[in-house]
Amino acid sequence: MTADSGMTTDGGVTAMTGRMTAITRAPALAAAVWSAVYLVLGAAWALGVPGFPWGTGDPDPDGALSLLAGLDPGPDAWWVAAFAALALAVSLTLAATPRPGGRPDGLAGGWGGRVAVGFAWVLAAALVLAIPDSRLMMGVAYTPLLVFSGFFDGPFGQVGLADAWPWPVLNQLLCLLGGLLLARAAVIHRRRARAACAACGRDEEDSGWTSREAAARWGRRAVAVAVATPLVYCLTRWAWVLGIPLGVSREFLEEGARDTPGIWLAGAYLATFGALGGLLTLGLVQRWGEVFPRWIPGLRGRRVPPPLAVVPASFVAIIITVAGLTYLRWTFAGRFSMAEWGAWLPECFWPVWGAALGAAALAYHLRRRPACRRCGRGSAALVTTDVGAG
Repeated sequence: MTADSGMTTDGGVTAMTGRMTAITRAPALAAAVWSAVYLVLGAAWALGVPGFPWGTGDPDPDGALSLLAGLDPGPDAWWVAAFAALALAVSLTLAATPRPGGRPDGLAGGWGGRVAVGFAWVLAAALVLAIPDSRLMMGVAYTPLLVFSGFFDGPFGQVGLADAWPWPVLNQLLCLLGGLLLARAAVIHRRRARAACAACGRDEEDSGWTSREAAARWGRRAVAVAVATPLVYCLTRWAWVLGIPLGVSREFLEEGARDTPGIWLAGAYLATFGALGGLLTLGLVQRWGEVFPRWIPGLRGRRVPPPLAVVPASFVAIIITVAGLTYLRWTFAGRFSMAEWGAWLPECFWPVWGAALGAAALAYHLRRRPACRRCGRGSAALVTTDVGAG
């Protein structure tokens, strides 16, 4: 019997190994498919097919928020195709099986694999942090409201999901997906190259900052930062909807309400959305984030599956960071005035919020991950929080 397979027959071990190889190659192959699609789209846009998702004006009137606002579909779409072609080559390299230990035995292992991993991280950073902008977070935040907006009168009654998710914003979501696939493929490739477990990444028992005890300590600090950072933003937006010009002038409030009816109500909604998110973040260090509370019918007393907390927290961490980077970019460009600091300064701290939330999600994952079913490493005993139960 082996730790990797839990089976005693050679056929069983071979079948398990084949399944694990397919699973570990899946992100790289998915990234290759994503790259091929954008390679075709980039060439099509360059040849005049409509739908180029960057640049200002039609079809993207809010495109000035993007780093790519100056692109022109004629010549610049070829750069999109070239980017996708590089991503395709990197993805196919990462899908190959590396030699354990990183020996230079071919393109997939040794120097070729390390170069591919480096390019994958650069491309992933561009797709995740540079191409999206604050509209991606707005789309996610407003979606729960806009699903039901058509049933009500008032400022949101005339706005639907199509307004929050036009093609340029949907494209940002797709680019984010491509970046995450490339990053995942790079992580798995490096695990395999250093003979670590491709499933969990362990090459030895957890120790140091990755141990459950350490993660429980620094995870609590990360949660505290993630909960506290958005409070200034929440206070300003709640004040504005009440007519209190916190961080702005009275004229600013009156002009906004006159030009865009309901805008301060929308701001208060976003603030409440952020505050509720902070409340849920507390679950990453409290008992009710590990075991469903008694008041949830059908789930009470059951353990919370870790991905149910880690996946949405990680996704929100990314889009919050991206939105904050948009405001930082505009701040450095001199587009804001200190006289109206409430309209932009709280958002400049969102990258701190996003980083803290991401760290808190990682700590939760490290603290709650069980022994690996593939390699057998990791203790079966979980470290639970010592905060009050739900």
